[in-house]
Amino acid sequence: MDRRSFLRTSALGGTAAAATTLAAPAIAQGRITWRMVTTWPRNFPGLGVGAQRLGDRITAATDGALTVQVFSAGEMVPPLQALDAVIDQTAEMSHGAAYYWQNKSVGLSFFTGVPFGMTSRELAAWVRYMGGQEIWDEIYDQFGLQGFLSGDTGTQAGGWFKNELTGIEDIQGMRFRTPGLGGQVWQKMGASVTNLAGGEIFAALQSGALDAAEFVGPYNDLALGFHQICKHYYTSSFIEPGLATELVVDKAKFQALPENLQTIVRDVCQAEYDQVASDFYANDPRALATLVNDHGVITHAEFPESIMEAAAQASMELLTEIREGGDELTKKTAESFVSAVNIMRTRTEGTDLGFLRARERYVTF
Repeated sequence: MDRRSFLRTSALGGTAAAATTLAAPAIAQGRITWRMVTTWPRNFPGLGVGAQRLGDRITAATDGALTVQVFSAGEMVPPLQALDAVIDQTAEMSHGAAYYWQNKSVGLSFFTGVPFGMTSRELAAWVRYMGGQEIWDEIYDQFGLQGFLSGDTGTQAGGWFKNELTGIEDIQGMRFRTPGLGGQVWQKMGASVTNLAGGEIFAALQSGALDAAEFVGPYNDLALGFHQICKHYYTSSFIEPGLATELVVDKAKFQALPENLQTIVRDVCQAEYDQVASDFYANDPRALATLVNDHGVITHAEFPESIMEAAAQASMELLTEIREGGDELTKKTAESFVSAVNIMRTRTEGTDLGFLRARERYVTF
């Protein structure tokens, strides 16, 4: 999908949805209607489509007993106010990324992506089997919320730059869109960092307000049109090795649902975590081929060594600052994360990595 047709589709979807933005949650004959606000544009590849599919699957699996109306970015509230809409009960659900809300608790960033941290499989294992969900619940309990993993992009791309990076000196003062803990790492290295919703990045690059940007990867970035402005694309991110999206619900309303409806919401979220990952794995390579072959994008598999070394040092400094920052729940989150990743990396690096190196070195199909 090209940027122009994507934006046209989004606009049409927004117009259709606007007529229902004032609808209140309905309860009739045992049926409940909940509103989900998202941080993604309508029909946005992978993420926006995944949010819509999640809502549709809940509606279908409950035979309409719990009907989910999905509102894309800006249709009910601005994209980065989605979580607040659930807190103030404008909506019952939000769909986004937990690190968008790190101003509420730094601990939330650990459930999206940590620089040099967990892959998507490791993150799911920590949340499901190693105490991560319980800690996540503690954080969101402060706001009357419940969070679930709801999507997985896999390892993201490193970002779009107008010129090739030759070393750490090239990023000094660079105006760079990148969120979460990763954004703090880039800032430590000398970049001027800001966070913008996906639909706002192109205009900021076009106007010169941004020098560089990272969002997700080829599948999304092609639709957003970043290649029209930046031609140098770094395809492997060290700040988002396994980014997860989340579904957040009003916890009191969720617990008031019948047990079977609660189970369906949990199970659909888990199914969508894997479904979205499959979508990205299938379509990121295809989109990257289009970017290179049709649009002349220049790809770089890795950042220069001096940037990687500085990034690793900044990441470890940031993790130390978080653990020693005085917030006990954030410290508990970080320590659980570190303990879990140190256990799981023995498999990821001792088993998976050995196979991948062997396949790369010896086999061409």
